[in-house]
Amino acid sequence: MSRTRILASALTLALAGCNGAAHGPVARPDAESAKRTVGRVAFEPCALSSALAAQTLDGMCGTLAVPEDPSKPNGRKIDLRIAWLRPNDNVDAAADPVFFLAGGPGQAASEYAAAVQGALREVLKTRNVFLVDQRGTGQSAPLDCPKGLLDEYKDRDGDDAIAEYAGKCAAALKSDPRQFTTTVAVEDLDTVRKALGAEKVDLVGVSYGTRVAQQYAMRHPQQTRAVVLDGVLPNDVVAGGEFARTFERTLELRAKACDTDKTCKARYPEDLRTQLATLKQRLAKAPIDVEYRDPATGEAKHDKLTAQTVVGLTQLFSYVPQAAALLPVVVDEAVHERYGPLMALASLGGESMAGSMNRGMQWSVICAEDADRYAEDPRDADTALGLDAAKSFFAACRTWPHGTRPADFNKPLTGNVPVLLMSGELDPVTPPYYAERVAKSLPNSKAVVLKGQGHNVMGTGCMPKLIGKFIETANAKALDTKCLETVAPVPPFTSFNGWEP
Repeated sequence: MSRTRILASALTLALAGCNGAAHGPVARPDAESAKRTVGRVAFEPCALSSALAAQTLDGMCGTLAVPEDPSKPNGRKIDLRIAWLRPNDNVDAAADPVFFLAGGPGQAASEYAAAVQGALREVLKTRNVFLVDQRGTGQSAPLDCPKGLLDEYKDRDGDDAIAEYAGKCAAALKSDPRQFTTTVAVEDLDTVRKALGAEKVDLVGVSYGTRVAQQYAMRHPQQTRAVVLDGVLPNDVVAGGEFARTFERTLELRAKACDTDKTCKARYPEDLRTQLATLKQRLAKAPIDVEYRDPATGEAKHDKLTAQTVVGLTQLFSYVPQAAALLPVVVDEAVHERYGPLMALASLGGESMAGSMNRGMQWSVICAEDADRYAEDPRDADTALGLDAAKSFFAACRTWPHGTRPADFNKPLTGNVPVLLMSGELDPVTPPYYAERVAKSLPNSKAVVLKGQGHNVMGTGCMPKLIGKFIETANAKALDTKCLETVAPVPPFTSFNGWEP
């Protein structure tokens, strides 16, 4: 199985000492001045970075031991890694800290510390922000497959190979994959809340993290002060089951935008979807060996370009407007049989995904919560992704041990909790109508859409300011969102030098 195939199947598609006073969890200096203790969690300085991070951030890190199996409190323990971003030492932090919940499923919250610090810069003026690596990710008992196993499958393809790979991976783990569901992770979060000494928390969830946030607010409404959802995944949506439709919607919107732009229309008389169909048909008949240069090292490489690679890459890079802007020119080059730029981009995307997603944890989540609810929609056959995308997404569930979910897991979040929901207009996996659906059952909510943007928008334009205001007031309805009107789409590149003015 190709490395890209395995990665694509995993993707497609963060108490004690609390007395109720006006102060939040109290950080106490330890004997060593650089260390701090919050509640009963000890923190020390650490460097927060990841394969995708542009910079390393100085933060504070600690761990909290929890039972791997909640029904066996005296059984095997796992350590949850907790990263702490704190306000200036002179600030009297608010009583309610913020928990950041990462996406995926399979991403580690602490690895996005730099991005979180930027997006939540207004929040960090008055509040502590904690990034808990969800069990199975980062340094919280990661469900890592043996390193050599992927190489064993590098030349194999198909869903049967994915299932076989997953079975071998599960058999090699020390942990029990059945205990790594969203439901168990939600109780981990509440255990962390208690350990930090916080009576209430604010939740900021991104992508799959929005599902974690909704589930926490459902299970612990009295402990939830306010919720921010960025790239909203409704509880009742089968994660991965609608990728073909939501991606098709994005392609159609991009085509319409190009049709109304004289420069774009002249440069690309055939829209991206049509060109993708051409490439997909050509490569399905005969994959092409391509020589290219590694964009990270400049090293000359040789690899096989397949239809699966092209379509998976296009969906992946559609997440971010700046990356999506490059797609039309590299796809157009490939249509004209110049495949090097597309292969280089595919290599970059595959390596990035390899460093940011824990496949085992993702399988534990989707196999327990989504796979049995997936029903094939014949209409997907005519989309760019087709029927194979969802089938591959759930292929591991044939052999991956998985837990269960509560009977009400798929019911919508209700109640009076204040919720701010945000979406990118061109989001290929969690479109704006997902957020609108969730908002209908939340009377104290507000949903906003950022024009021309993709997946996850919390750091875009004036969103950091709006998030800061919302967390401060816990009043979504009162937010003045006019500043979002200045957010503009990123034009498609007309050449490798960028776009024409």
